[in-house]
This record gives sequence, structure tokens and C-alpha cells, in this order.
Amino acid sequence: MNNPLLTDDLLPKFDHIRTEHMETAMDQILSENRVKIEQLAQQDDPTWDTLAQPMQALDDKLSNAWSVISHLNGVMNTDELRKVYKNCLEKLTEYGTEVSQNSDLCDAYKKLAARDDFKDLSEAQRKAVDNTLRDFHLGGVDLPEDKKKRYADLSRELAELSNKFSDNVLDATQHWYKHITDVNELSGIPESAIEGAKQAASQKELDGYVITLDFPSFFPVMTYCDNRELRREVYEAFVTRASDQGPDAGQWDNTPVMAEILKRRHALSQLLGFNNYAERSLATKMARSVDEVIEFLNQLAAKSKPIAEREFAELQAFAKNEHGVEDLKAWDVGYYSEKLRQKQYDISPETLRPWFPADRVVPGLFRVAEKLFNVQIEERPEVETWHEDAKAYCISRNGEPVAWFYFDIYARQGKRGGAWMADCRTRWRNQKGHLQLPVAFLTCNFTAPVNGKPSLLTHDEVTTLFHEFGHGLHHMLTQVEVLDVSGISGVAWDAVELPSQFLENWCWSPESLALIASHHETGEPLPDDLLQKLLAAKNFQSGMGMVRQLEFSLFDFRLHAEFTDEAPTNPLDMHRKVREEIAVVEAPEFNRFPNAFSHIFAGGYAAGYYSYKWAEVLAADAFSLFEENGIFDPETGTAFLQNILEKGGSQEPMELFKAFRGREPQVDALLKQSGITDEAA
Repeated sequence: MNNPLLTDDLLPKFDHIRTEHMETAMDQILSENRVKIEQLAQQDDPTWDTLAQPMQALDDKLSNAWSVISHLNGVMNTDELRKVYKNCLEKLTEYGTEVSQNSDLCDAYKKLAARDDFKDLSEAQRKAVDNTLRDFHLGGVDLPEDKKKRYADLSRELAELSNKFSDNVLDATQHWYKHITDVNELSGIPESAIEGAKQAASQKELDGYVITLDFPSFFPVMTYCDNRELRREVYEAFVTRASDQGPDAGQWDNTPVMAEILKRRHALSQLLGFNNYAERSLATKMARSVDEVIEFLNQLAAKSKPIAEREFAELQAFAKNEHGVEDLKAWDVGYYSEKLRQKQYDISPETLRPWFPADRVVPGLFRVAEKLFNVQIEERPEVETWHEDAKAYCISRNGEPVAWFYFDIYARQGKRGGAWMADCRTRWRNQKGHLQLPVAFLTCNFTAPVNGKPSLLTHDEVTTLFHEFGHGLHHMLTQVEVLDVSGISGVAWDAVELPSQFLENWCWSPESLALIASHHETGEPLPDDLLQKLLAAKNFQSGMGMVRQLEFSLFDFRLHAEFTDEAPTNPLDMHRKVREEIAVVEAPEFNRFPNAFSHIFAGGYAAGYYSYKWAEVLAADAFSLFEENGIFDPETGTAFLQNILEKGGSQEPMELFKAFRGREPQVDALLKQSGITDEAA
């Protein structure tokens, strides 16, 4: 069979890839890799060229096939694909454990690192070898045989459980919907969202309107809908997804799945000599200890909570005095916050939507990147994609392609919610001297164009777009040619959010907004009065926003740090405990937030969600140099490009940050940017 997943193409041939190609391709690659690894591991005197470089080639071939399978499972999910993905994931997990526990291969890398000429290798090459030796240890290579088997079993079971968690959330999200025939029930909801609800109904062959739990449908209800009972119903369906509560109680309940995940993570950590999974998580991060992370989060909480409490008291008083609401519930907070924002700043996300049509924002985003980093970005419509919404682009510099990427930014059935960047291809130079260019997948879930009307984004969605593109630039603008530390590979997880959060700042500058915002009908720029209102409202309820993110971070980290075999941490209990300490909005008894917290139970953020705040400090401090020198200052842009984006994971992130900023990061920049200062308190 001519399998398109086995060809050596830079860009995948999506028109030709079928589900039946997937498992066949993985089987062949894994089988060939096993044979070659056995040969590579037997060398007496391994060098970079005879060991590390051929291993990179094996990893690259596997990664190039798996990245496409994994991506399609996320954006074009079907029962058939889900089954194949699960089978492939099991085989890949087994292979990964096998490789990381291969004592002969580990010994070969130790011999390479012990060579006299090891010091003559490039910094990126040495870092790649150091990381590989670290990962052998974290993969259980030092364990006796019986414990190696236990580690392999735990790894396989964890992969299955995480996939089960993700499937449950997707099924629960996509199963629930509310069919409405009377448009008056949707009073207050913007016209764009009502059009979307109408389209959702017609897709289900129903008259009237359909509300779903996809964010472009859920958010307008919670923010604008005058119908309090409908807000409550939608809120309850959303916060009880995949749990024992709510309208689908017990149907896709992740409660036992979470318990099993935590138990196995803890067991796996203890096998490796760590006290808990939080310690295991930090072995590959910038933060040096559990105490350092807890102290960091508590320090931010101490600064933020008084401001959050004041903001919430203000909201309660507003709801009571102006709207007669005596008891402000969780499903009221978004609604009355929006009314308060409109009263204080005379601006709403809906007011701004007409100035942020997706077909203008995307080119504006590219223009920002072009000005900052001296590149050119061009759509390439001839390139095959997996769906008509997905577009392909080439990034070039001085006429030479340096990277490619795909944008798939609209929500649809069968597509996982949220927004993310994933690598499709990684930049590296093989033994024959051929340079593989990086390729990225960039995915969002915005409202699609409806009935010939363009997709109009909120400013928050514009920020999300910039965030994901920041990740993409980190992956695509790397100059590293060593696979393991190129782009986002090998970057400490708590530093990987630096470029993404950094790029968000260009959504707030008048100079860059001039490139992004223009009215979808008239083409006129964002009027100055709206711009000033947008900027004035930037830190509206920033204290409440900060404590909400800190709640997620502390919940995640303490969940993993405080787990013991004798007293397994219950996610629901831990969430309540953290909320009691830090939250200002009371959650209803039925709230089951942990059951759909995919970042930590199905993504890469377990005992690492704090990374968002950690990297936000780096990003705010990095941007402060642009504030000093000009947000499009070419020298500062080049310095960020050369010291951060181009270096990938080839050096420690703290060293890269200091090379750019001239010193270690300071938390003050983030607090100042968020309006959280001693004066504000």
C-alpha cells in the first residue's frame, strides 16, 4: 500500500491520508525503529554521528506520522478514528517506555557523553545528550527488572486513562444541547450568537435555536442572556460535564478516572525516587522545588485576593442596588460583570466585534509578526488540508521559506474545544545535510462565518489567536538544527508559555491595534474613543481574574504534591479547600470543575498549570523592554528573536532570559501590567 504517512514529505498529504493508513504506518515505523535501535545500542565507541544523529532520524520519522494522526483525532474526531488513535497510542506508549528503559542504549549515550571530544560538540548537541540522559533516568532505566515492568504498566495505563478522560469530556460537551423555539428566551444575547444558535439548530434539523456547550455558544449566554433560569441551566450543564451531577449525571463520569490517574502518577513518581508527582514534574522545569512554586503562587495570591474581594463586593453592590439581585450566584457573575463594565467604561466585547473580523485580524497578526521579526507570511491555497476551514501558510525571510503552518480557527462538530499549537514537523538537519523546515498546527474554536457574514471576534478571542501564534513562532523561527532541542522541543514547560503570553501584549497597543482592527463593512480603523475605552477597561476585575487562575494552579499543584497512598487526595475536596482559601465567588454544590480540567488530566500540564503564571512573569518583564524602547523597535525585536525564539530548548531558559533582559525576571512587571499594586489594594 502506498502509505502517505510513510513518505518523506515536508507537508502531509491530507487529501490522501485515510484512517486505514494510520495503524499500518505506526506498526511499520515502530518495527523498523526497534531493529535499528538494537544495532545502535551495541556500539563500543559511539559518536554524535553514529548514535545521536541516527536516533534523531528515527524519532523524526515516528513524530512526523504520529503528529498528523494525533492532530486529526483532535480536529476531525470520529468513532473510527478514535479507535485507531487509541490503538496507536497504546503501541506508542509501550515503545516509548521500551526505549527509555533500554539499558544498552542508555550506556551508549553515557559513553558518548564521556568522550574527550564531547566538549567540542555544539551547545545544542550537548544539551540534547544531557536531556536524553535525564529522560532515561525519568523513564526508569535505573530500575530493577520487576520495577521496570511496573513502570511500563503504569505508563500504559496512564496513557489509556488520559485518553479516556479526554473522550469523556468531548462526548459530554457535544451530547448536551438546549433546543429553544421562542427567540424571546434569548433576550439580551447578541445577534451574532443568535445567528450561530440558528445555524446549530438547522445542523440538527430543528426549527428555532440550539445552545451548546461549545465556547462560542456557552459564553454569550453566560455574559448577555437576560433569562436567569436559562443561564443557570447552561451553567450547570457546563460545570457538571463528565461528572456524577447535572443533566447527564454519571453518563461519562470522570470521577473514577481522575482517582486512577492520580494513584498511578504517584506510584510512578515513587518508583523513580520522588516523594510525589509534583516533584517528578519539576525535574524538567525551571522552578527548582515544590516549596518555590507554592511560595510563588501564594505570594501572587496575597497581592491579588484583597483586590479581588473588593472587586466582587463592588459587583454585589451593583447587582443589588441597580438590578435588585440580593443573592449573586455563580451563573450571574459574568452577566452582571458585563453590565458593570458597560456602566463604568461604556464598552462591551460585542461593541468591538465589528472591528475584529477574522479575515482582517489574521492578516493584521501576520503584519505584527513581520514587523517584529523581519519575516514575510503568505497563504498557500494550493496546499492540501483536512477541512475547508483550514488554511496553509508559508513564512519566509528574504524570499527563502523558513517555516510552514496551518490555521484551523473555527468551532465545528467533532473538533476538540479550546485553542492550541502542536508541532507537525520540527526543524533539524539530517546526516545527509538536508534541512527539514518546521511546520506547526494552530487550532482555535471561534464562531464560524454564518450566512455570508464574516466571523467577528471578541477582543479576548483576538488575544487567544495571538497567544497560539506566539507558540507557533517559538516553534517555527528556531535556528537550532538538533531535533531534540529545536523549536519548542526540550523547552522547560514553565518557560514554554513565554513567547505566547509575550505576543498577547500586541493586542493592547494602539500602534499594533491599527494593524489588526478595521470595521468589517466600512474598513474604518477602530475609533479613538473605543480604543481609549478598551485600554481603560483592560484591568477590569483583574484581581478576580488573577485569583481564578491561581485557584487552578494551586489546585493542580497541591493535588499532586499532597497525594499519599494512605490518604489519596480527592480532586473535589482539594478544589473546595483551595477555593475556600483563595476564591471570592462561591461555587454551587453541584460544581464539578475538576472533571473537565483536561489541561491536567489529559494534557501536559499535570503539576504544571502554574506554568501559565510563571511564564506570565517572564512575558510581562520581557515586554517591559519593548515599552521602554518602542513596541516595534527593530533592535529589541531582533534581540527577542535571537535570544528566545531562535534558541528553542538549546539552553536553559533562565540563561536565555538573562541574555535578552540583562537580569533575572521580576514579578513586579506582571503585577503592574495587571493593575495589581499596593496603591490599588
